[in-house]
This record gives sequence, C-alpha cells and structure tokens, in this order.
Amino acid sequence: MPLSPFLTQLPLRRLTPRDLLACADLSENRGWPREEHKWGLLLTAGTGYGIDDPEGPGLAACSVVTSYGPELAAVGMVLVAQRYARQGLGRRLMRHLVEEAGDTPLTLYATAHGQPLYEQLGFVETGRAAMVRGRFAFTVPAPDVAVRPATADDLPAVLRLDHEIFGLDRIHMITRLPSFADHIRVAEEDGTITGFAAVWPNMDTHVIGPLIAQNPRTAQALIASLAAATDRPLRTDIDLRHSSLLNWVKENGINTIATTSVMVRSLPDLPGDWRRRFAPLTVAAG
Repeated sequence: MPLSPFLTQLPLRRLTPRDLLACADLSENRGWPREEHKWGLLLTAGTGYGIDDPEGPGLAACSVVTSYGPELAAVGMVLVAQRYARQGLGRRLMRHLVEEAGDTPLTLYATAHGQPLYEQLGFVETGRAAMVRGRFAFTVPAPDVAVRPATADDLPAVLRLDHEIFGLDRIHMITRLPSFADHIRVAEEDGTITGFAAVWPNMDTHVIGPLIAQNPRTAQALIASLAAATDRPLRTDIDLRHSSLLNWVKENGINTIATTSVMVRSLPDLPGDWRRRFAPLTVAAG
C-alpha cells in the first residue's frame, strides 16, 4: 500500500540504548513480549533504526540490524505501531535498511505475515525454523556426552568453533554472552570443545541460543544440561532439517508453537555449516 504524504515526511533516525523502553513499548503495542533484556543486547551490539510517532511519545516503527562484516547482516524486530499498520510504513523502513546495506547480503527470520513484503524486496526463502516452547520433562535421557559450565579459559576455543560453524566472525556477540546469558555450557571430548550453548532470560522463559554442536547427540546433551539449570519454561528456534533433535525435544515436553522462514537477500544461502548450527542466539540477530 502506498504511503500517505503525511507518513512519507516522518524522519527516520538511528536508535540508541536510550530508546530501549520505546522499543519494548512498541513490541507490546503489537502483541509481542516486551523483551527488554533482548532489546538491550540488540541496541548495543547492532544498529537500531526508528521512526518517531508524531502523535505522541514513542516510536511509530523500528528495526535492528546486526552486522557480521561485509559478508552478512541480520535484520530483526521489524515493528510498526498498530495505528500505522498496513499503511506502508514497514515497507519504507525495510527499503531504507536495504539501501543502507548496499552490497552487503541480508538475512532475516520471517513470519507468514511479513514474508510477502520481504519477497518483494528481493529476499528468498532458504530454510524454515520451528519455534519450540515448554517445560523440559527429562522423559527421554540425553546421550552420554560430557558437558560442563563454560569458563573464561574456554573463550578462544568457543570463538574458533563458532567461527568455523557460523561461517563468520561474531566475536562482538559471543563475547557478550557471559553478561547476557544466565548459563553457558560447553561439550567436551578428549579435551576438545565440540559444542557450546547458552540460555538467557526472556520474560517468563529461558531462551536457548546460540546452540552450536558437532552433532545432534551433543546438541541434546547441551540442552539437557541447560534445562537442569532452570525452573522456567524453555524456548528456542530449531532448523526444521534437524528432525531428530526436534523429535527429541518434543518427547521431552518442548513443542512447536510457530514456524518461520529463514530468508536471505543477495546471497544463495547462509554461510557456515547448518548441520552443526542448531539454534541462533536470537532470530532477531541471525
């Protein structure tokens, strides 16, 4: 839908951490959780973009872009206030992000509602993910894989493994995990770290992410270890191609509540090795 002349004149600006509450308010306005803890990470590790609401305090629209260098940037938290819905403001915001990206490929997780817009802007679906949620029941035991709490000494090995599997350097995200997450675990075999995962607080749940592992057995052991460390419901987003892991978490009381499309622009597929990349840190940051 074309923008009204009034909306085309609203200036777009960079957001800062001072806009955290306004972003959380906009999330709540659209029926999303406030997710203030996650917004804090995104606005410091990424670049926020927003349009101020001309009818009062707060934002009319916002989004965040997390850069991984010239090879890739992730778009997340694309939100438009209810009073401006279906008036083209989201399209204007996304077009700005695409123009700002230039030659840098973009990726995002799209809902069914947002996917048509992204397709019109050149994004193509390369995969799908299941958002799962529930209280971990420990009904089906995890494989016997050695898992322990991460220490500061593990950081170099974790960064090397993450770079290998994610395919790009995301040191600016991984080094924030100790202050962002409540628990971090590493899997180890013969003195070599073969996987790692974190769980971080988000409203009434704990979100598992990132989840990087040598194989599904290691991923299961990491999830079980993190589940044992919390009494909250768990939530995460698992690539649908990891069917064995999805079946296992379902047997343990963690069920699919939604699915999203993983989309990319100006790139045939995401870098790295999807076979060992089981869950993102957050879908908002890829």
